[in-house]
Amino acid sequence: MATILHIETATDVCSTTLSENGVCLFSKICTEGPSHATNLPVFIEETLAFAREHSKLPDAIAVSAGPGSYTGLRIGISTAKGLCYGLDAKLIAIDTLQLIAQNALSHVKESDALICPLIDARRMEVYTTIFDTNLAVVKPIEAKIIDETAFLDLLDKHIIYFCGNGAEKCKTMITHANARFLSDIHPLSNHMIHLAEQAYEAHKFEDVAYFEPFYLKEFQATVAKKSIINS
Repeated sequence: MATILHIETATDVCSTTLSENGVCLFSKICTEGPSHATNLPVFIEETLAFAREHSKLPDAIAVSAGPGSYTGLRIGISTAKGLCYGLDAKLIAIDTLQLIAQNALSHVKESDALICPLIDARRMEVYTTIFDTNLAVVKPIEAKIIDETAFLDLLDKHIIYFCGNGAEKCKTMITHANARFLSDIHPLSNHMIHLAEQAYEAHKFEDVAYFEPFYLKEFQATVAKKSIINS
């Protein structure tokens, strides 16, 4: 077992957690984002102050790896890398969609149900995958446009719990009787503990120098319709 500092910045929610032997010792969270560039340094400082006070400096840094917000992922992962260098700690990457599904598990009643985390992308597009209740992948990760036919093949056979910040906008499209929608299910650092402990025990570490966020799709910058400065 290990002491692990967890960082989550893949969506509008920013959070950090310090755990030891699978137990949460200290946690900070802000749901009023996105303000990661402002909140994360403060959260890290407070978390490390607690760690030093209790002689529990991290053996590893776990970070939400994506998919998710381009800017949020860059901030979280660059911070995690810096901490790994500074603390001589291992780097652990956590799948953001699996993290959301982990959070949703406590709300699932049926053993044969499926969990579908949805991260909001543009318009009716989401980043998604489908897990069973053992968090095994049933349907591979994809960027998916949601319409009336979305997930019908699986909904005919299973109850599916839809969750994450992309779920709300899908309610009007996904109306099958087997669809269940969970509210306020976010990727949070304190829900990373179990997944990070598993990775640590399996020695599943990332190369700090070369690891990059998993965006799923490349960042697309928007272009202003009118120039601010006239030529």
